[in-house]
Amino acid sequence: MSQNDPCRAAEPPVPQDASSVVRTTGVVQIIALVKPFRAQAVLDALGSVGILGGAVREAMGYGRQKNRLHQYLGSEYNTSFVPKVELCVFVHEAAVPAAIKAIVGQARTGRIGDGKILVLPCAGEFLSW
Repeated sequence: MSQNDPCRAAEPPVPQDASSVVRTTGVVQIIALVKPFRAQAVLDALGSVGILGGAVREAMGYGRQKNRLHQYLGSEYNTSFVPKVELCVFVHEAAVPAAIKAIVGQARTGRIGDGKILVLPCAGEFLSW
């Protein structure tokens, strides 16, 4: 392929400020979907593990907790989606077992709908904050 080929993969951009760059060798992303009232406890537990960074989002879950009956302004309605909180954190590969143990330890209530944990490898050469 030539240098100007539009199908050629682009080189990843290198940030100008090298102080904000963390080499992603051995960094993974952990996504945890937890009940909203357990989110702060999970975040506090993850703080002791040593996360590199992350994000928190409101989410709606769909699974075995179906057809919940709600009331709003005197009217009843069904909903199939349950409110959840999505915690997306980045940790070193060596800290993954400790991070999962911290999430499970704080998020588990023993009831249906405690949530899910996904562990994904980070692709790419740099992770910039």
